[in-house]
Amino acid sequence: MKVSVGKFVVLLVLLWSSLAMAANGDKFVFLSSTIGPIDAGIVGALEDQFEKDTGIRVRHVGAGTGAALDIARKGAIDLVMVHAKSLEEKFIADGFGTERIPLMYNDFVIVGPAADPAGIKGTKTATEALKKIMDSGALFISRGDKSGTHVAEMELWGKAGIKPAGSWYAVYEKGSEGNVPTLKYTDQKGAYTVIDCATYVSIKDQIKLAILVEGDEALLNYISLIPVNPAKCPKVNAKDTMKFVKWLTSPKKGQLIIRDFGKDKYGSPLFFPNSVEWQKAQKK
Repeated sequence: MKVSVGKFVVLLVLLWSSLAMAANGDKFVFLSSTIGPIDAGIVGALEDQFEKDTGIRVRHVGAGTGAALDIARKGAIDLVMVHAKSLEEKFIADGFGTERIPLMYNDFVIVGPAADPAGIKGTKTATEALKKIMDSGALFISRGDKSGTHVAEMELWGKAGIKPAGSWYAVYEKGSEGNVPTLKYTDQKGAYTVIDCATYVSIKDQIKLAILVEGDEALLNYISLIPVNPAKCPKVNAKDTMKFVKWLTSPKKGQLIIRDFGKDKYGSPLFFPNSVEWQKAQKK
């Protein structure tokens, strides 16, 4: 999926700004992130606190996981935050990334109209729910943009043994704009979709859709960090990038922000810490 002209212009503006600051001796890290965490607000919260703690600026450009990785391949990105294991592994195998570093997770859910014409509410597994949606002919909306959300959706269809096609299965033409527009469009159509829970919670008061299927292990949504390989992209600010990675994965820094993010506003966290360091700390 190619980045839209508008997003590419934003990328260039941010890149020029970063180069200008670098020329003045200021520290700067450029992040390419999947859209969901940006829309939820957690990316901005992490960037702001890191800058307060270290004086190092972090700025981001948002795109679906496939596009976010493509942007990084152009050599203008220091770090990516994404959530599609198969695409991440290829990015590393191609030499553009150094390693996948666990950061946090939430979960995907299947949402749809409260009337639930496909009768999926209470279904224990996502694959069973998708089969019911197909069999009923109820409308399903897909982002269709090779984003992490789209990849996760297609993996679920694959596990169900289904290749979705037909008048009941529609690709949202503006899916590359993110989960919020996709969810609002799904709501307008009274349809079903697979979406991350954080997006749903953040705009649930603006839509009529309900969470109908959740809790299946297959719906877990793991978000990783991948530092861009300086051997492949010589302009990478590897030193400050790794400071940011260390801060993000620290049980006393970034992981605490992730643990508490959303509690005050929504009554429950939107994401859960998942770094190796965090997991070790919980075992002590």
